[in-house]
Amino acid sequence: MRKNLLHRWHNELSYEIREIVAVAQKIQSFWRNIYWENIWDPVAKWEAVPDWIKQIVWQAIKLDEVYGYCPTRWLEKTREYIASKNPKITKENILFFNWLWDAINKIYRSLAFDSRVIWPNPAYSTHSSAEAAHAGTSHITYSLDPKNNWNPDLEELENKVKYNPNIVWILVVNPDNPTWAVFSKQVLLDIVDIARRYNLFLVFDEIYEKLTYSEDDRVLLSDIIDEIPGISMKWISKDLPWPGSRCGWIEVYNEDSDENFKQYIKSILSSKMLEVCSTTLPQYVLPQIYESENYKSSLKERISKYKSRADTAEKILWAIPEITLVKPKWAFYLSITFNMEYINKNHVPDIKEKEIKEYIWWFLEWISRFDKIFCYYLLAQTWICTVPLSGFNSTFEWFRMTLLEQDDAKFEYILEHIRDFVIDFRK
Repeated sequence: MRKNLLHRWHNELSYEIREIVAVAQKIQSFWRNIYWENIWDPVAKWEAVPDWIKQIVWQAIKLDEVYGYCPTRWLEKTREYIASKNPKITKENILFFNWLWDAINKIYRSLAFDSRVIWPNPAYSTHSSAEAAHAGTSHITYSLDPKNNWNPDLEELENKVKYNPNIVWILVVNPDNPTWAVFSKQVLLDIVDIARRYNLFLVFDEIYEKLTYSEDDRVLLSDIIDEIPGISMKWISKDLPWPGSRCGWIEVYNEDSDENFKQYIKSILSSKMLEVCSTTLPQYVLPQIYESENYKSSLKERISKYKSRADTAEKILWAIPEITLVKPKWAFYLSITFNMEYINKNHVPDIKEKEIKEYIWWFLEWISRFDKIFCYYLLAQTWICTVPLSGFNSTFEWFRMTLLEQDDAKFEYILEHIRDFVIDFRK
């Protein structure tokens, strides 16, 4: 081309969750049965969508109105329903989006070019990629510590805010992805206080909040925001086994407390209006689903199941020194951090199948991070597909699997094989 087409941040866009899939599919082509532990999709893991949800959707799809456009902000009755559950907002403070990237992309893209966001390390890659796209320069992060139950380093956070005047908002992911931590009320209040003292606003990604194992751990931005401007992100494709719904919204707090923040929110709405409307069907059925007694019992049952699997994982994996396992407090994932002082990084597993060995060696020639090397070797030798998490803009060497396997015996088999594979890398 006569001119370079690539944006300066093009190398910052990565999504490890799906990038390992291409390799797994290649190994699958050698007639190997893959254990798919890389992505949250309850449907793919045979967690049946309940009939009561199907019935609600079935009744809705008989109506002509669910096939048409809906207003940009979303359906009026649904906004009114959500606002009725939260005395700190009105329906005018709610704006719906089609999928997570849609919301994240717009709230970053609407910032001034020299405005920055400080976000946790590690962080979910959709947030970090969006910030990279916006800033085009090095990230500004605050650390989460696996040796301290993944709690944030608040002193580091405050110092970076204090000495980086371009920072305009603090991102908090709570419940956190990808650490699976749930932060205490005091930690969150301390973050609110930092925002108050340095005149920042807050963005809380709370899309997993309904999946917190213990109700006592569930502290929302709306509980602690006071007079600080802020945005909370919500999503239905997580607390329902309906990831294909691609449906969520933001709640805006204290919009009128700062004129500049108010204009920023207005710019997000203007950007959204260019799309004409959001998806209609999942929005239409949301109130009926959330108000169903079946929803409450179904959610309770799912949480109990995930918590039980977290207990099993802890029992099988906790004792080996090569890894640190912080037991998750929510949802359906498990992250495992390597203690590199106990790891032999030069160990090469004995992969029996010649074709798979040649393929994976060729692939790993281009990779230097240990967690990626581990996950791809694990895939080649045991056919267990996990996710290396250094791609989540992390300084740690670690990986992730799910808690979605429906067969208890198979779930224990996967955990035991991971444990034994880790031990093979022992110094």
